[in-house]
Order: sequence, then structure tokens, then C-alpha cells
Amino acid sequence: MISLSEKMSFTWKKSFRNFETYLRLEKSLSENSVEAYLNDVYKLEKYFSEKNIETLPANVTYSDLKDFLIWYGSNNTNTRTQSRVLSGIRAFYRYLLIEGEIEENPASLLESPKIGLKLPEVLSVTEIDRIIDEIDLSKPEGHRNKAIIETLYGCGLRVSELVNLRLTDIHYGEEFVVVTGKGNKQRLVPVSKKALKEIDIYKQDRNLLPVIKDQNIMFLNRRGSRLTRAMIFTIIKDLAAKAGIRKNISPHTFRHSFATHMIEAGADLRAVQEMLGHESILTTEIYTHIDRSFLRDTLIMFHPRA
Repeated sequence: MISLSEKMSFTWKKSFRNFETYLRLEKSLSENSVEAYLNDVYKLEKYFSEKNIETLPANVTYSDLKDFLIWYGSNNTNTRTQSRVLSGIRAFYRYLLIEGEIEENPASLLESPKIGLKLPEVLSVTEIDRIIDEIDLSKPEGHRNKAIIETLYGCGLRVSELVNLRLTDIHYGEEFVVVTGKGNKQRLVPVSKKALKEIDIYKQDRNLLPVIKDQNIMFLNRRGSRLTRAMIFTIIKDLAAKAGIRKNISPHTFRHSFATHMIEAGADLRAVQEMLGHESILTTEIYTHIDRSFLRDTLIMFHPRA
């Protein structure tokens, strides 16, 4: 049994620090995921501070959390944002329960806001070719950027997986790449001959860099350091604008396009799940909703007025 004084000693600051350690070391989450979870819990502390409510993590009740969600929802109507914050708070209180800092989890009965199915933006093969055609191969970064696009689309990588890709992760003989995904979990993903060819051409330019700080990292900036996620976003946004593509795209759009095109071509859903590194096949199934040609053909074949 935890005494009240022991609970009171477990301050917000200490809770955040211990929760952060737990996420990094025990859950092996990425830097971005850790930051996202912590920001969710910071919002809860901010609520109590703004309302002049003196309480500590271990003393928060189900009623407190309901009031917080109402307060937060009044300023943030996006149900996905609300769901994201709720997910972080649930994780925080699961951690406190595991550590024995609380005896009951006040977040266990909280209901998530209803979220409609939001289909991700997808590029056609023609649009991807248009983006690639806008790359100026006469510039030092030209072949690098072409290899980046071919690898993102050809392997369905997350942007974090791309920027951390190493030279030693590419297995040319087997035509596979070792990808380190969420939670430091590794998976083998087939890589096309076209992507391998572009990587090889880029590596010749890479070797000409005056300084290489990250020796084993594949994609480097002109200073010889690994590219940031933000830089990948900038490269893709600029190329899409030049290609006249008005869709709201990001590096993740190429991952969506990879999965959609695979499923439209008849790829097995489990195989696509494995290549994407999804823990649940339910996550992969969203791409079955984007198979427009299949839906159109079904309508034409079976609807009496088609």
C-alpha cells in the first residue's frame, strides 16, 4: 500500500523524467515518439496549472481526466489530435500502474473520440515520374535526391528509416535492404534494381564530398552529415511544386503510394504488411480502401445500372 506522503513526493517533474527513461530504454521508442508522448502529458499538467488545481500525477482521478479532455477538446476540435493526446496520457498512467505508483488506472475507462476513416494522399506512377523528372542531375545533390525518391517509393520507407539508412544495410546480391523501424525493430525489404542503380550512381558523388562525418550513413548533406527529416520534406515539397502537383504531399506520401500500388497490382496484404513494418494488419488494410480501379471495375461488373 502506497502512503499519501509517498504519492505526494512523486512530483510531475520526476514523473516526466522517469516516464521518459521508460519510453527510451524499455520501450525503445524513437526520439520523435518520446517527444510526442511527453508533450501529451505536459498538456495535462498545463491544464491543472491554468485551473489552479493542486494535484500530482498519482492523485489524478477519472473525473479529472474527463474534465481535462473537455477543456482540451474545446480548444482543439480535431478528433485525431484529441485521440493522440489521449493515447499519450493512457501510456503515462499505464506506466505509473506498472511502477506501482498508483493502484488503479484513472485513464482505463476514458473513451476515444470517434474518428472517421481518413484516406492518405496517394501519387500516381505518372506523378512520381513527373517529380523525378524535375530533379536537376547537373547539380551536386541531383543524383542523391533521385536515389532518395527511388528508395522512398521503391521500399515504402518512413522518413526516419530513410535518414538512418546505412551503406551496410544494402545487400546488392540478394536485392534486399535491412530497415530499422519503430522500436529498433529490423525487417528485410526487397529493393528494386532501379533503386539500386540510382544508389550506386549517388555513391560516386558521395565519395567526392570533401568531408564525411557520418561514414556509414547513406544520404548525406554537403557537409558530410546525415540529412534531417526536415530537409527531406523540403526536397520533396520543392520538387512537387516544380512538377505542378497540388496535392499535399510529404515523404510519407511515397510510402502510401508504394502500398497502394502494390495492393492494386494484386500483392498479398500480409506481404505488404511485412514490407511496411506494420504490427497490425488492420493498419495495412486502409490501403485496400484506396484501390480505386478495383472499386470501379466491381461497380461496372455488378451494378445493374452500370
